[in-house]
Amino acid sequence: MFTIDELATIPLFSALGEKELEFLAGAVEDIHLIPGEYVAHEGEGRFLAVVVEGKTELTKLVNGGEQVIGVRRPGDLGGEIPMTLGTPLPASMRAVEPTRVLKLTVEDFHTLAAMAPAVSAAVGAAALERMEMLKSATAQPIEPAMFVIGPRVDPGVHGCDSFLHRNQIRYERLDPDDPGAVTRTGGAAAVAPFPVVVLRDGTQLIAPTMRVVATVAGLTVAPGRSQYDVVIVGGGPAGLTAAVNGASEGLQTALIESFAPGGQAGTSSRIENYTGFPYGVSGDELASRALQQAKRLGAEIVVTRRVESIDPAEMTVTLDGGDVLRTKSIILAMGVEWRRLEVDYIDRFVGSGVYYGAAPSDAGLAQGTDVYLVGAGNSAGQAAIFFSKHARSVTLLVRGESLAESMSHYLIEQIARNANIRVETRSEVVAVHGGDQLEAIEVIDRGTGTTSRRDARVLFVLIGAEAATNWLPSEISLDEHGFVLTGTDATKAGQWTPDREPFALETSAPGIFAVGDIRSGSVKRVAASVGEGGAAIAHVHRYLQLPH
Repeated sequence: MFTIDELATIPLFSALGEKELEFLAGAVEDIHLIPGEYVAHEGEGRFLAVVVEGKTELTKLVNGGEQVIGVRRPGDLGGEIPMTLGTPLPASMRAVEPTRVLKLTVEDFHTLAAMAPAVSAAVGAAALERMEMLKSATAQPIEPAMFVIGPRVDPGVHGCDSFLHRNQIRYERLDPDDPGAVTRTGGAAAVAPFPVVVLRDGTQLIAPTMRVVATVAGLTVAPGRSQYDVVIVGGGPAGLTAAVNGASEGLQTALIESFAPGGQAGTSSRIENYTGFPYGVSGDELASRALQQAKRLGAEIVVTRRVESIDPAEMTVTLDGGDVLRTKSIILAMGVEWRRLEVDYIDRFVGSGVYYGAAPSDAGLAQGTDVYLVGAGNSAGQAAIFFSKHARSVTLLVRGESLAESMSHYLIEQIARNANIRVETRSEVVAVHGGDQLEAIEVIDRGTGTTSRRDARVLFVLIGAEAATNWLPSEISLDEHGFVLTGTDATKAGQWTPDREPFALETSAPGIFAVGDIRSGSVKRVAASVGEGGAAIAHVHRYLQLPH
């Protein structure tokens, strides 16, 4: 801790009397940092920092990279801008060399300012000076990592849009005849197949696979090791939480995700009932924070790779492309897939008018149009509310008698108050029409038996979930719907052989665990999946301690 004599040598506090110094000595934190360690990260809550020994630098994310925007040496302040303006930290602060930092909370700063107004004035003056530095850093135009050229309703363009958005890659989509697109494609409008992806150096990729896009975007598409302590299959809330907890507890952790981290929850425009976010949080933001946390703690996140098979006896995971990972434990967290709408010829329009799932990145599809959504769960409700801010109208088609059977009360209330959303119960889509794109749908009212044709360019389908587990080995028992059995249910399936009870989240194959929506009997909510992801790592630790 800091002594009164040490505090008196710091320029900001050098004029303070003994009473104020005594208060400070009992209030401040004494933080010792090694090189590369952060005092705080951009966006976190405010506080005042004073560098006492060593050297720190301020960094800010600019154009997707961390840029150094300032240096702090002994006597210099950090956090003076948010302390003055009441905003979150505009930049991160990390140690360049062994460093000692004094940290003062907002509450203690205000107490000190009341005792010694000169301190508050000095911090305010420092804030004004530093704001000029931030202006120059943020004035740079935001340069996208790549340009995606093609019609918005093209299936390939839509898939690329979704992939880049959900993997947090900065990009810009351009129509083929946009002057900017014509310039970047050599003076002529791009033609199918789409998308045409143009990199910063001018390289053009014609209808690339998502793995190629991921590679040029700098994402990890190949595992860096052949041996792990735990391999996690799937990057939804449960999988990401398992990755965070596994890496933080020293396990060599790999997470394999076929598309983008976040799962179905990552597409939610607003999750209102997640603890700790009083005004709600978007699925994108929640997934982004978890992804950053997992990476920072050392988890390896591999995208655009599909797990083809698991060998419970050898404890190996085989990826598409032939990579074989050896591991001491496996966590199944691959979530579920949207149920397909059983309507003739509908597959013709997937990606060009018909979309399974809905994400904030789809706002452009809804802009100024009449949007139809099929579904009655929370995902459908969240999508309806989000698209109502962009669409001319939103119609929610519900097969059941009411939304109350399957949707949270807070969403039902918001929908009822929204004049731009119309709910049609006992209604189903029975036909689709169009050429290259969706043009119309036919809807039957089961109450009256009448069918009506509606002009429709955009149809989002969010009707429940199906387990895609037919690739799992026979040693892993499933229920009648294809969901993975765990704990006592796995024992009852008759395949459990060890002379012990399985852990609560353990499958019928020892050392293989299942969490989140793919687990039989799980609660299909984000918070429940997060809890299971953390609990699974506790089970993994206990399993690894068993004699093998």
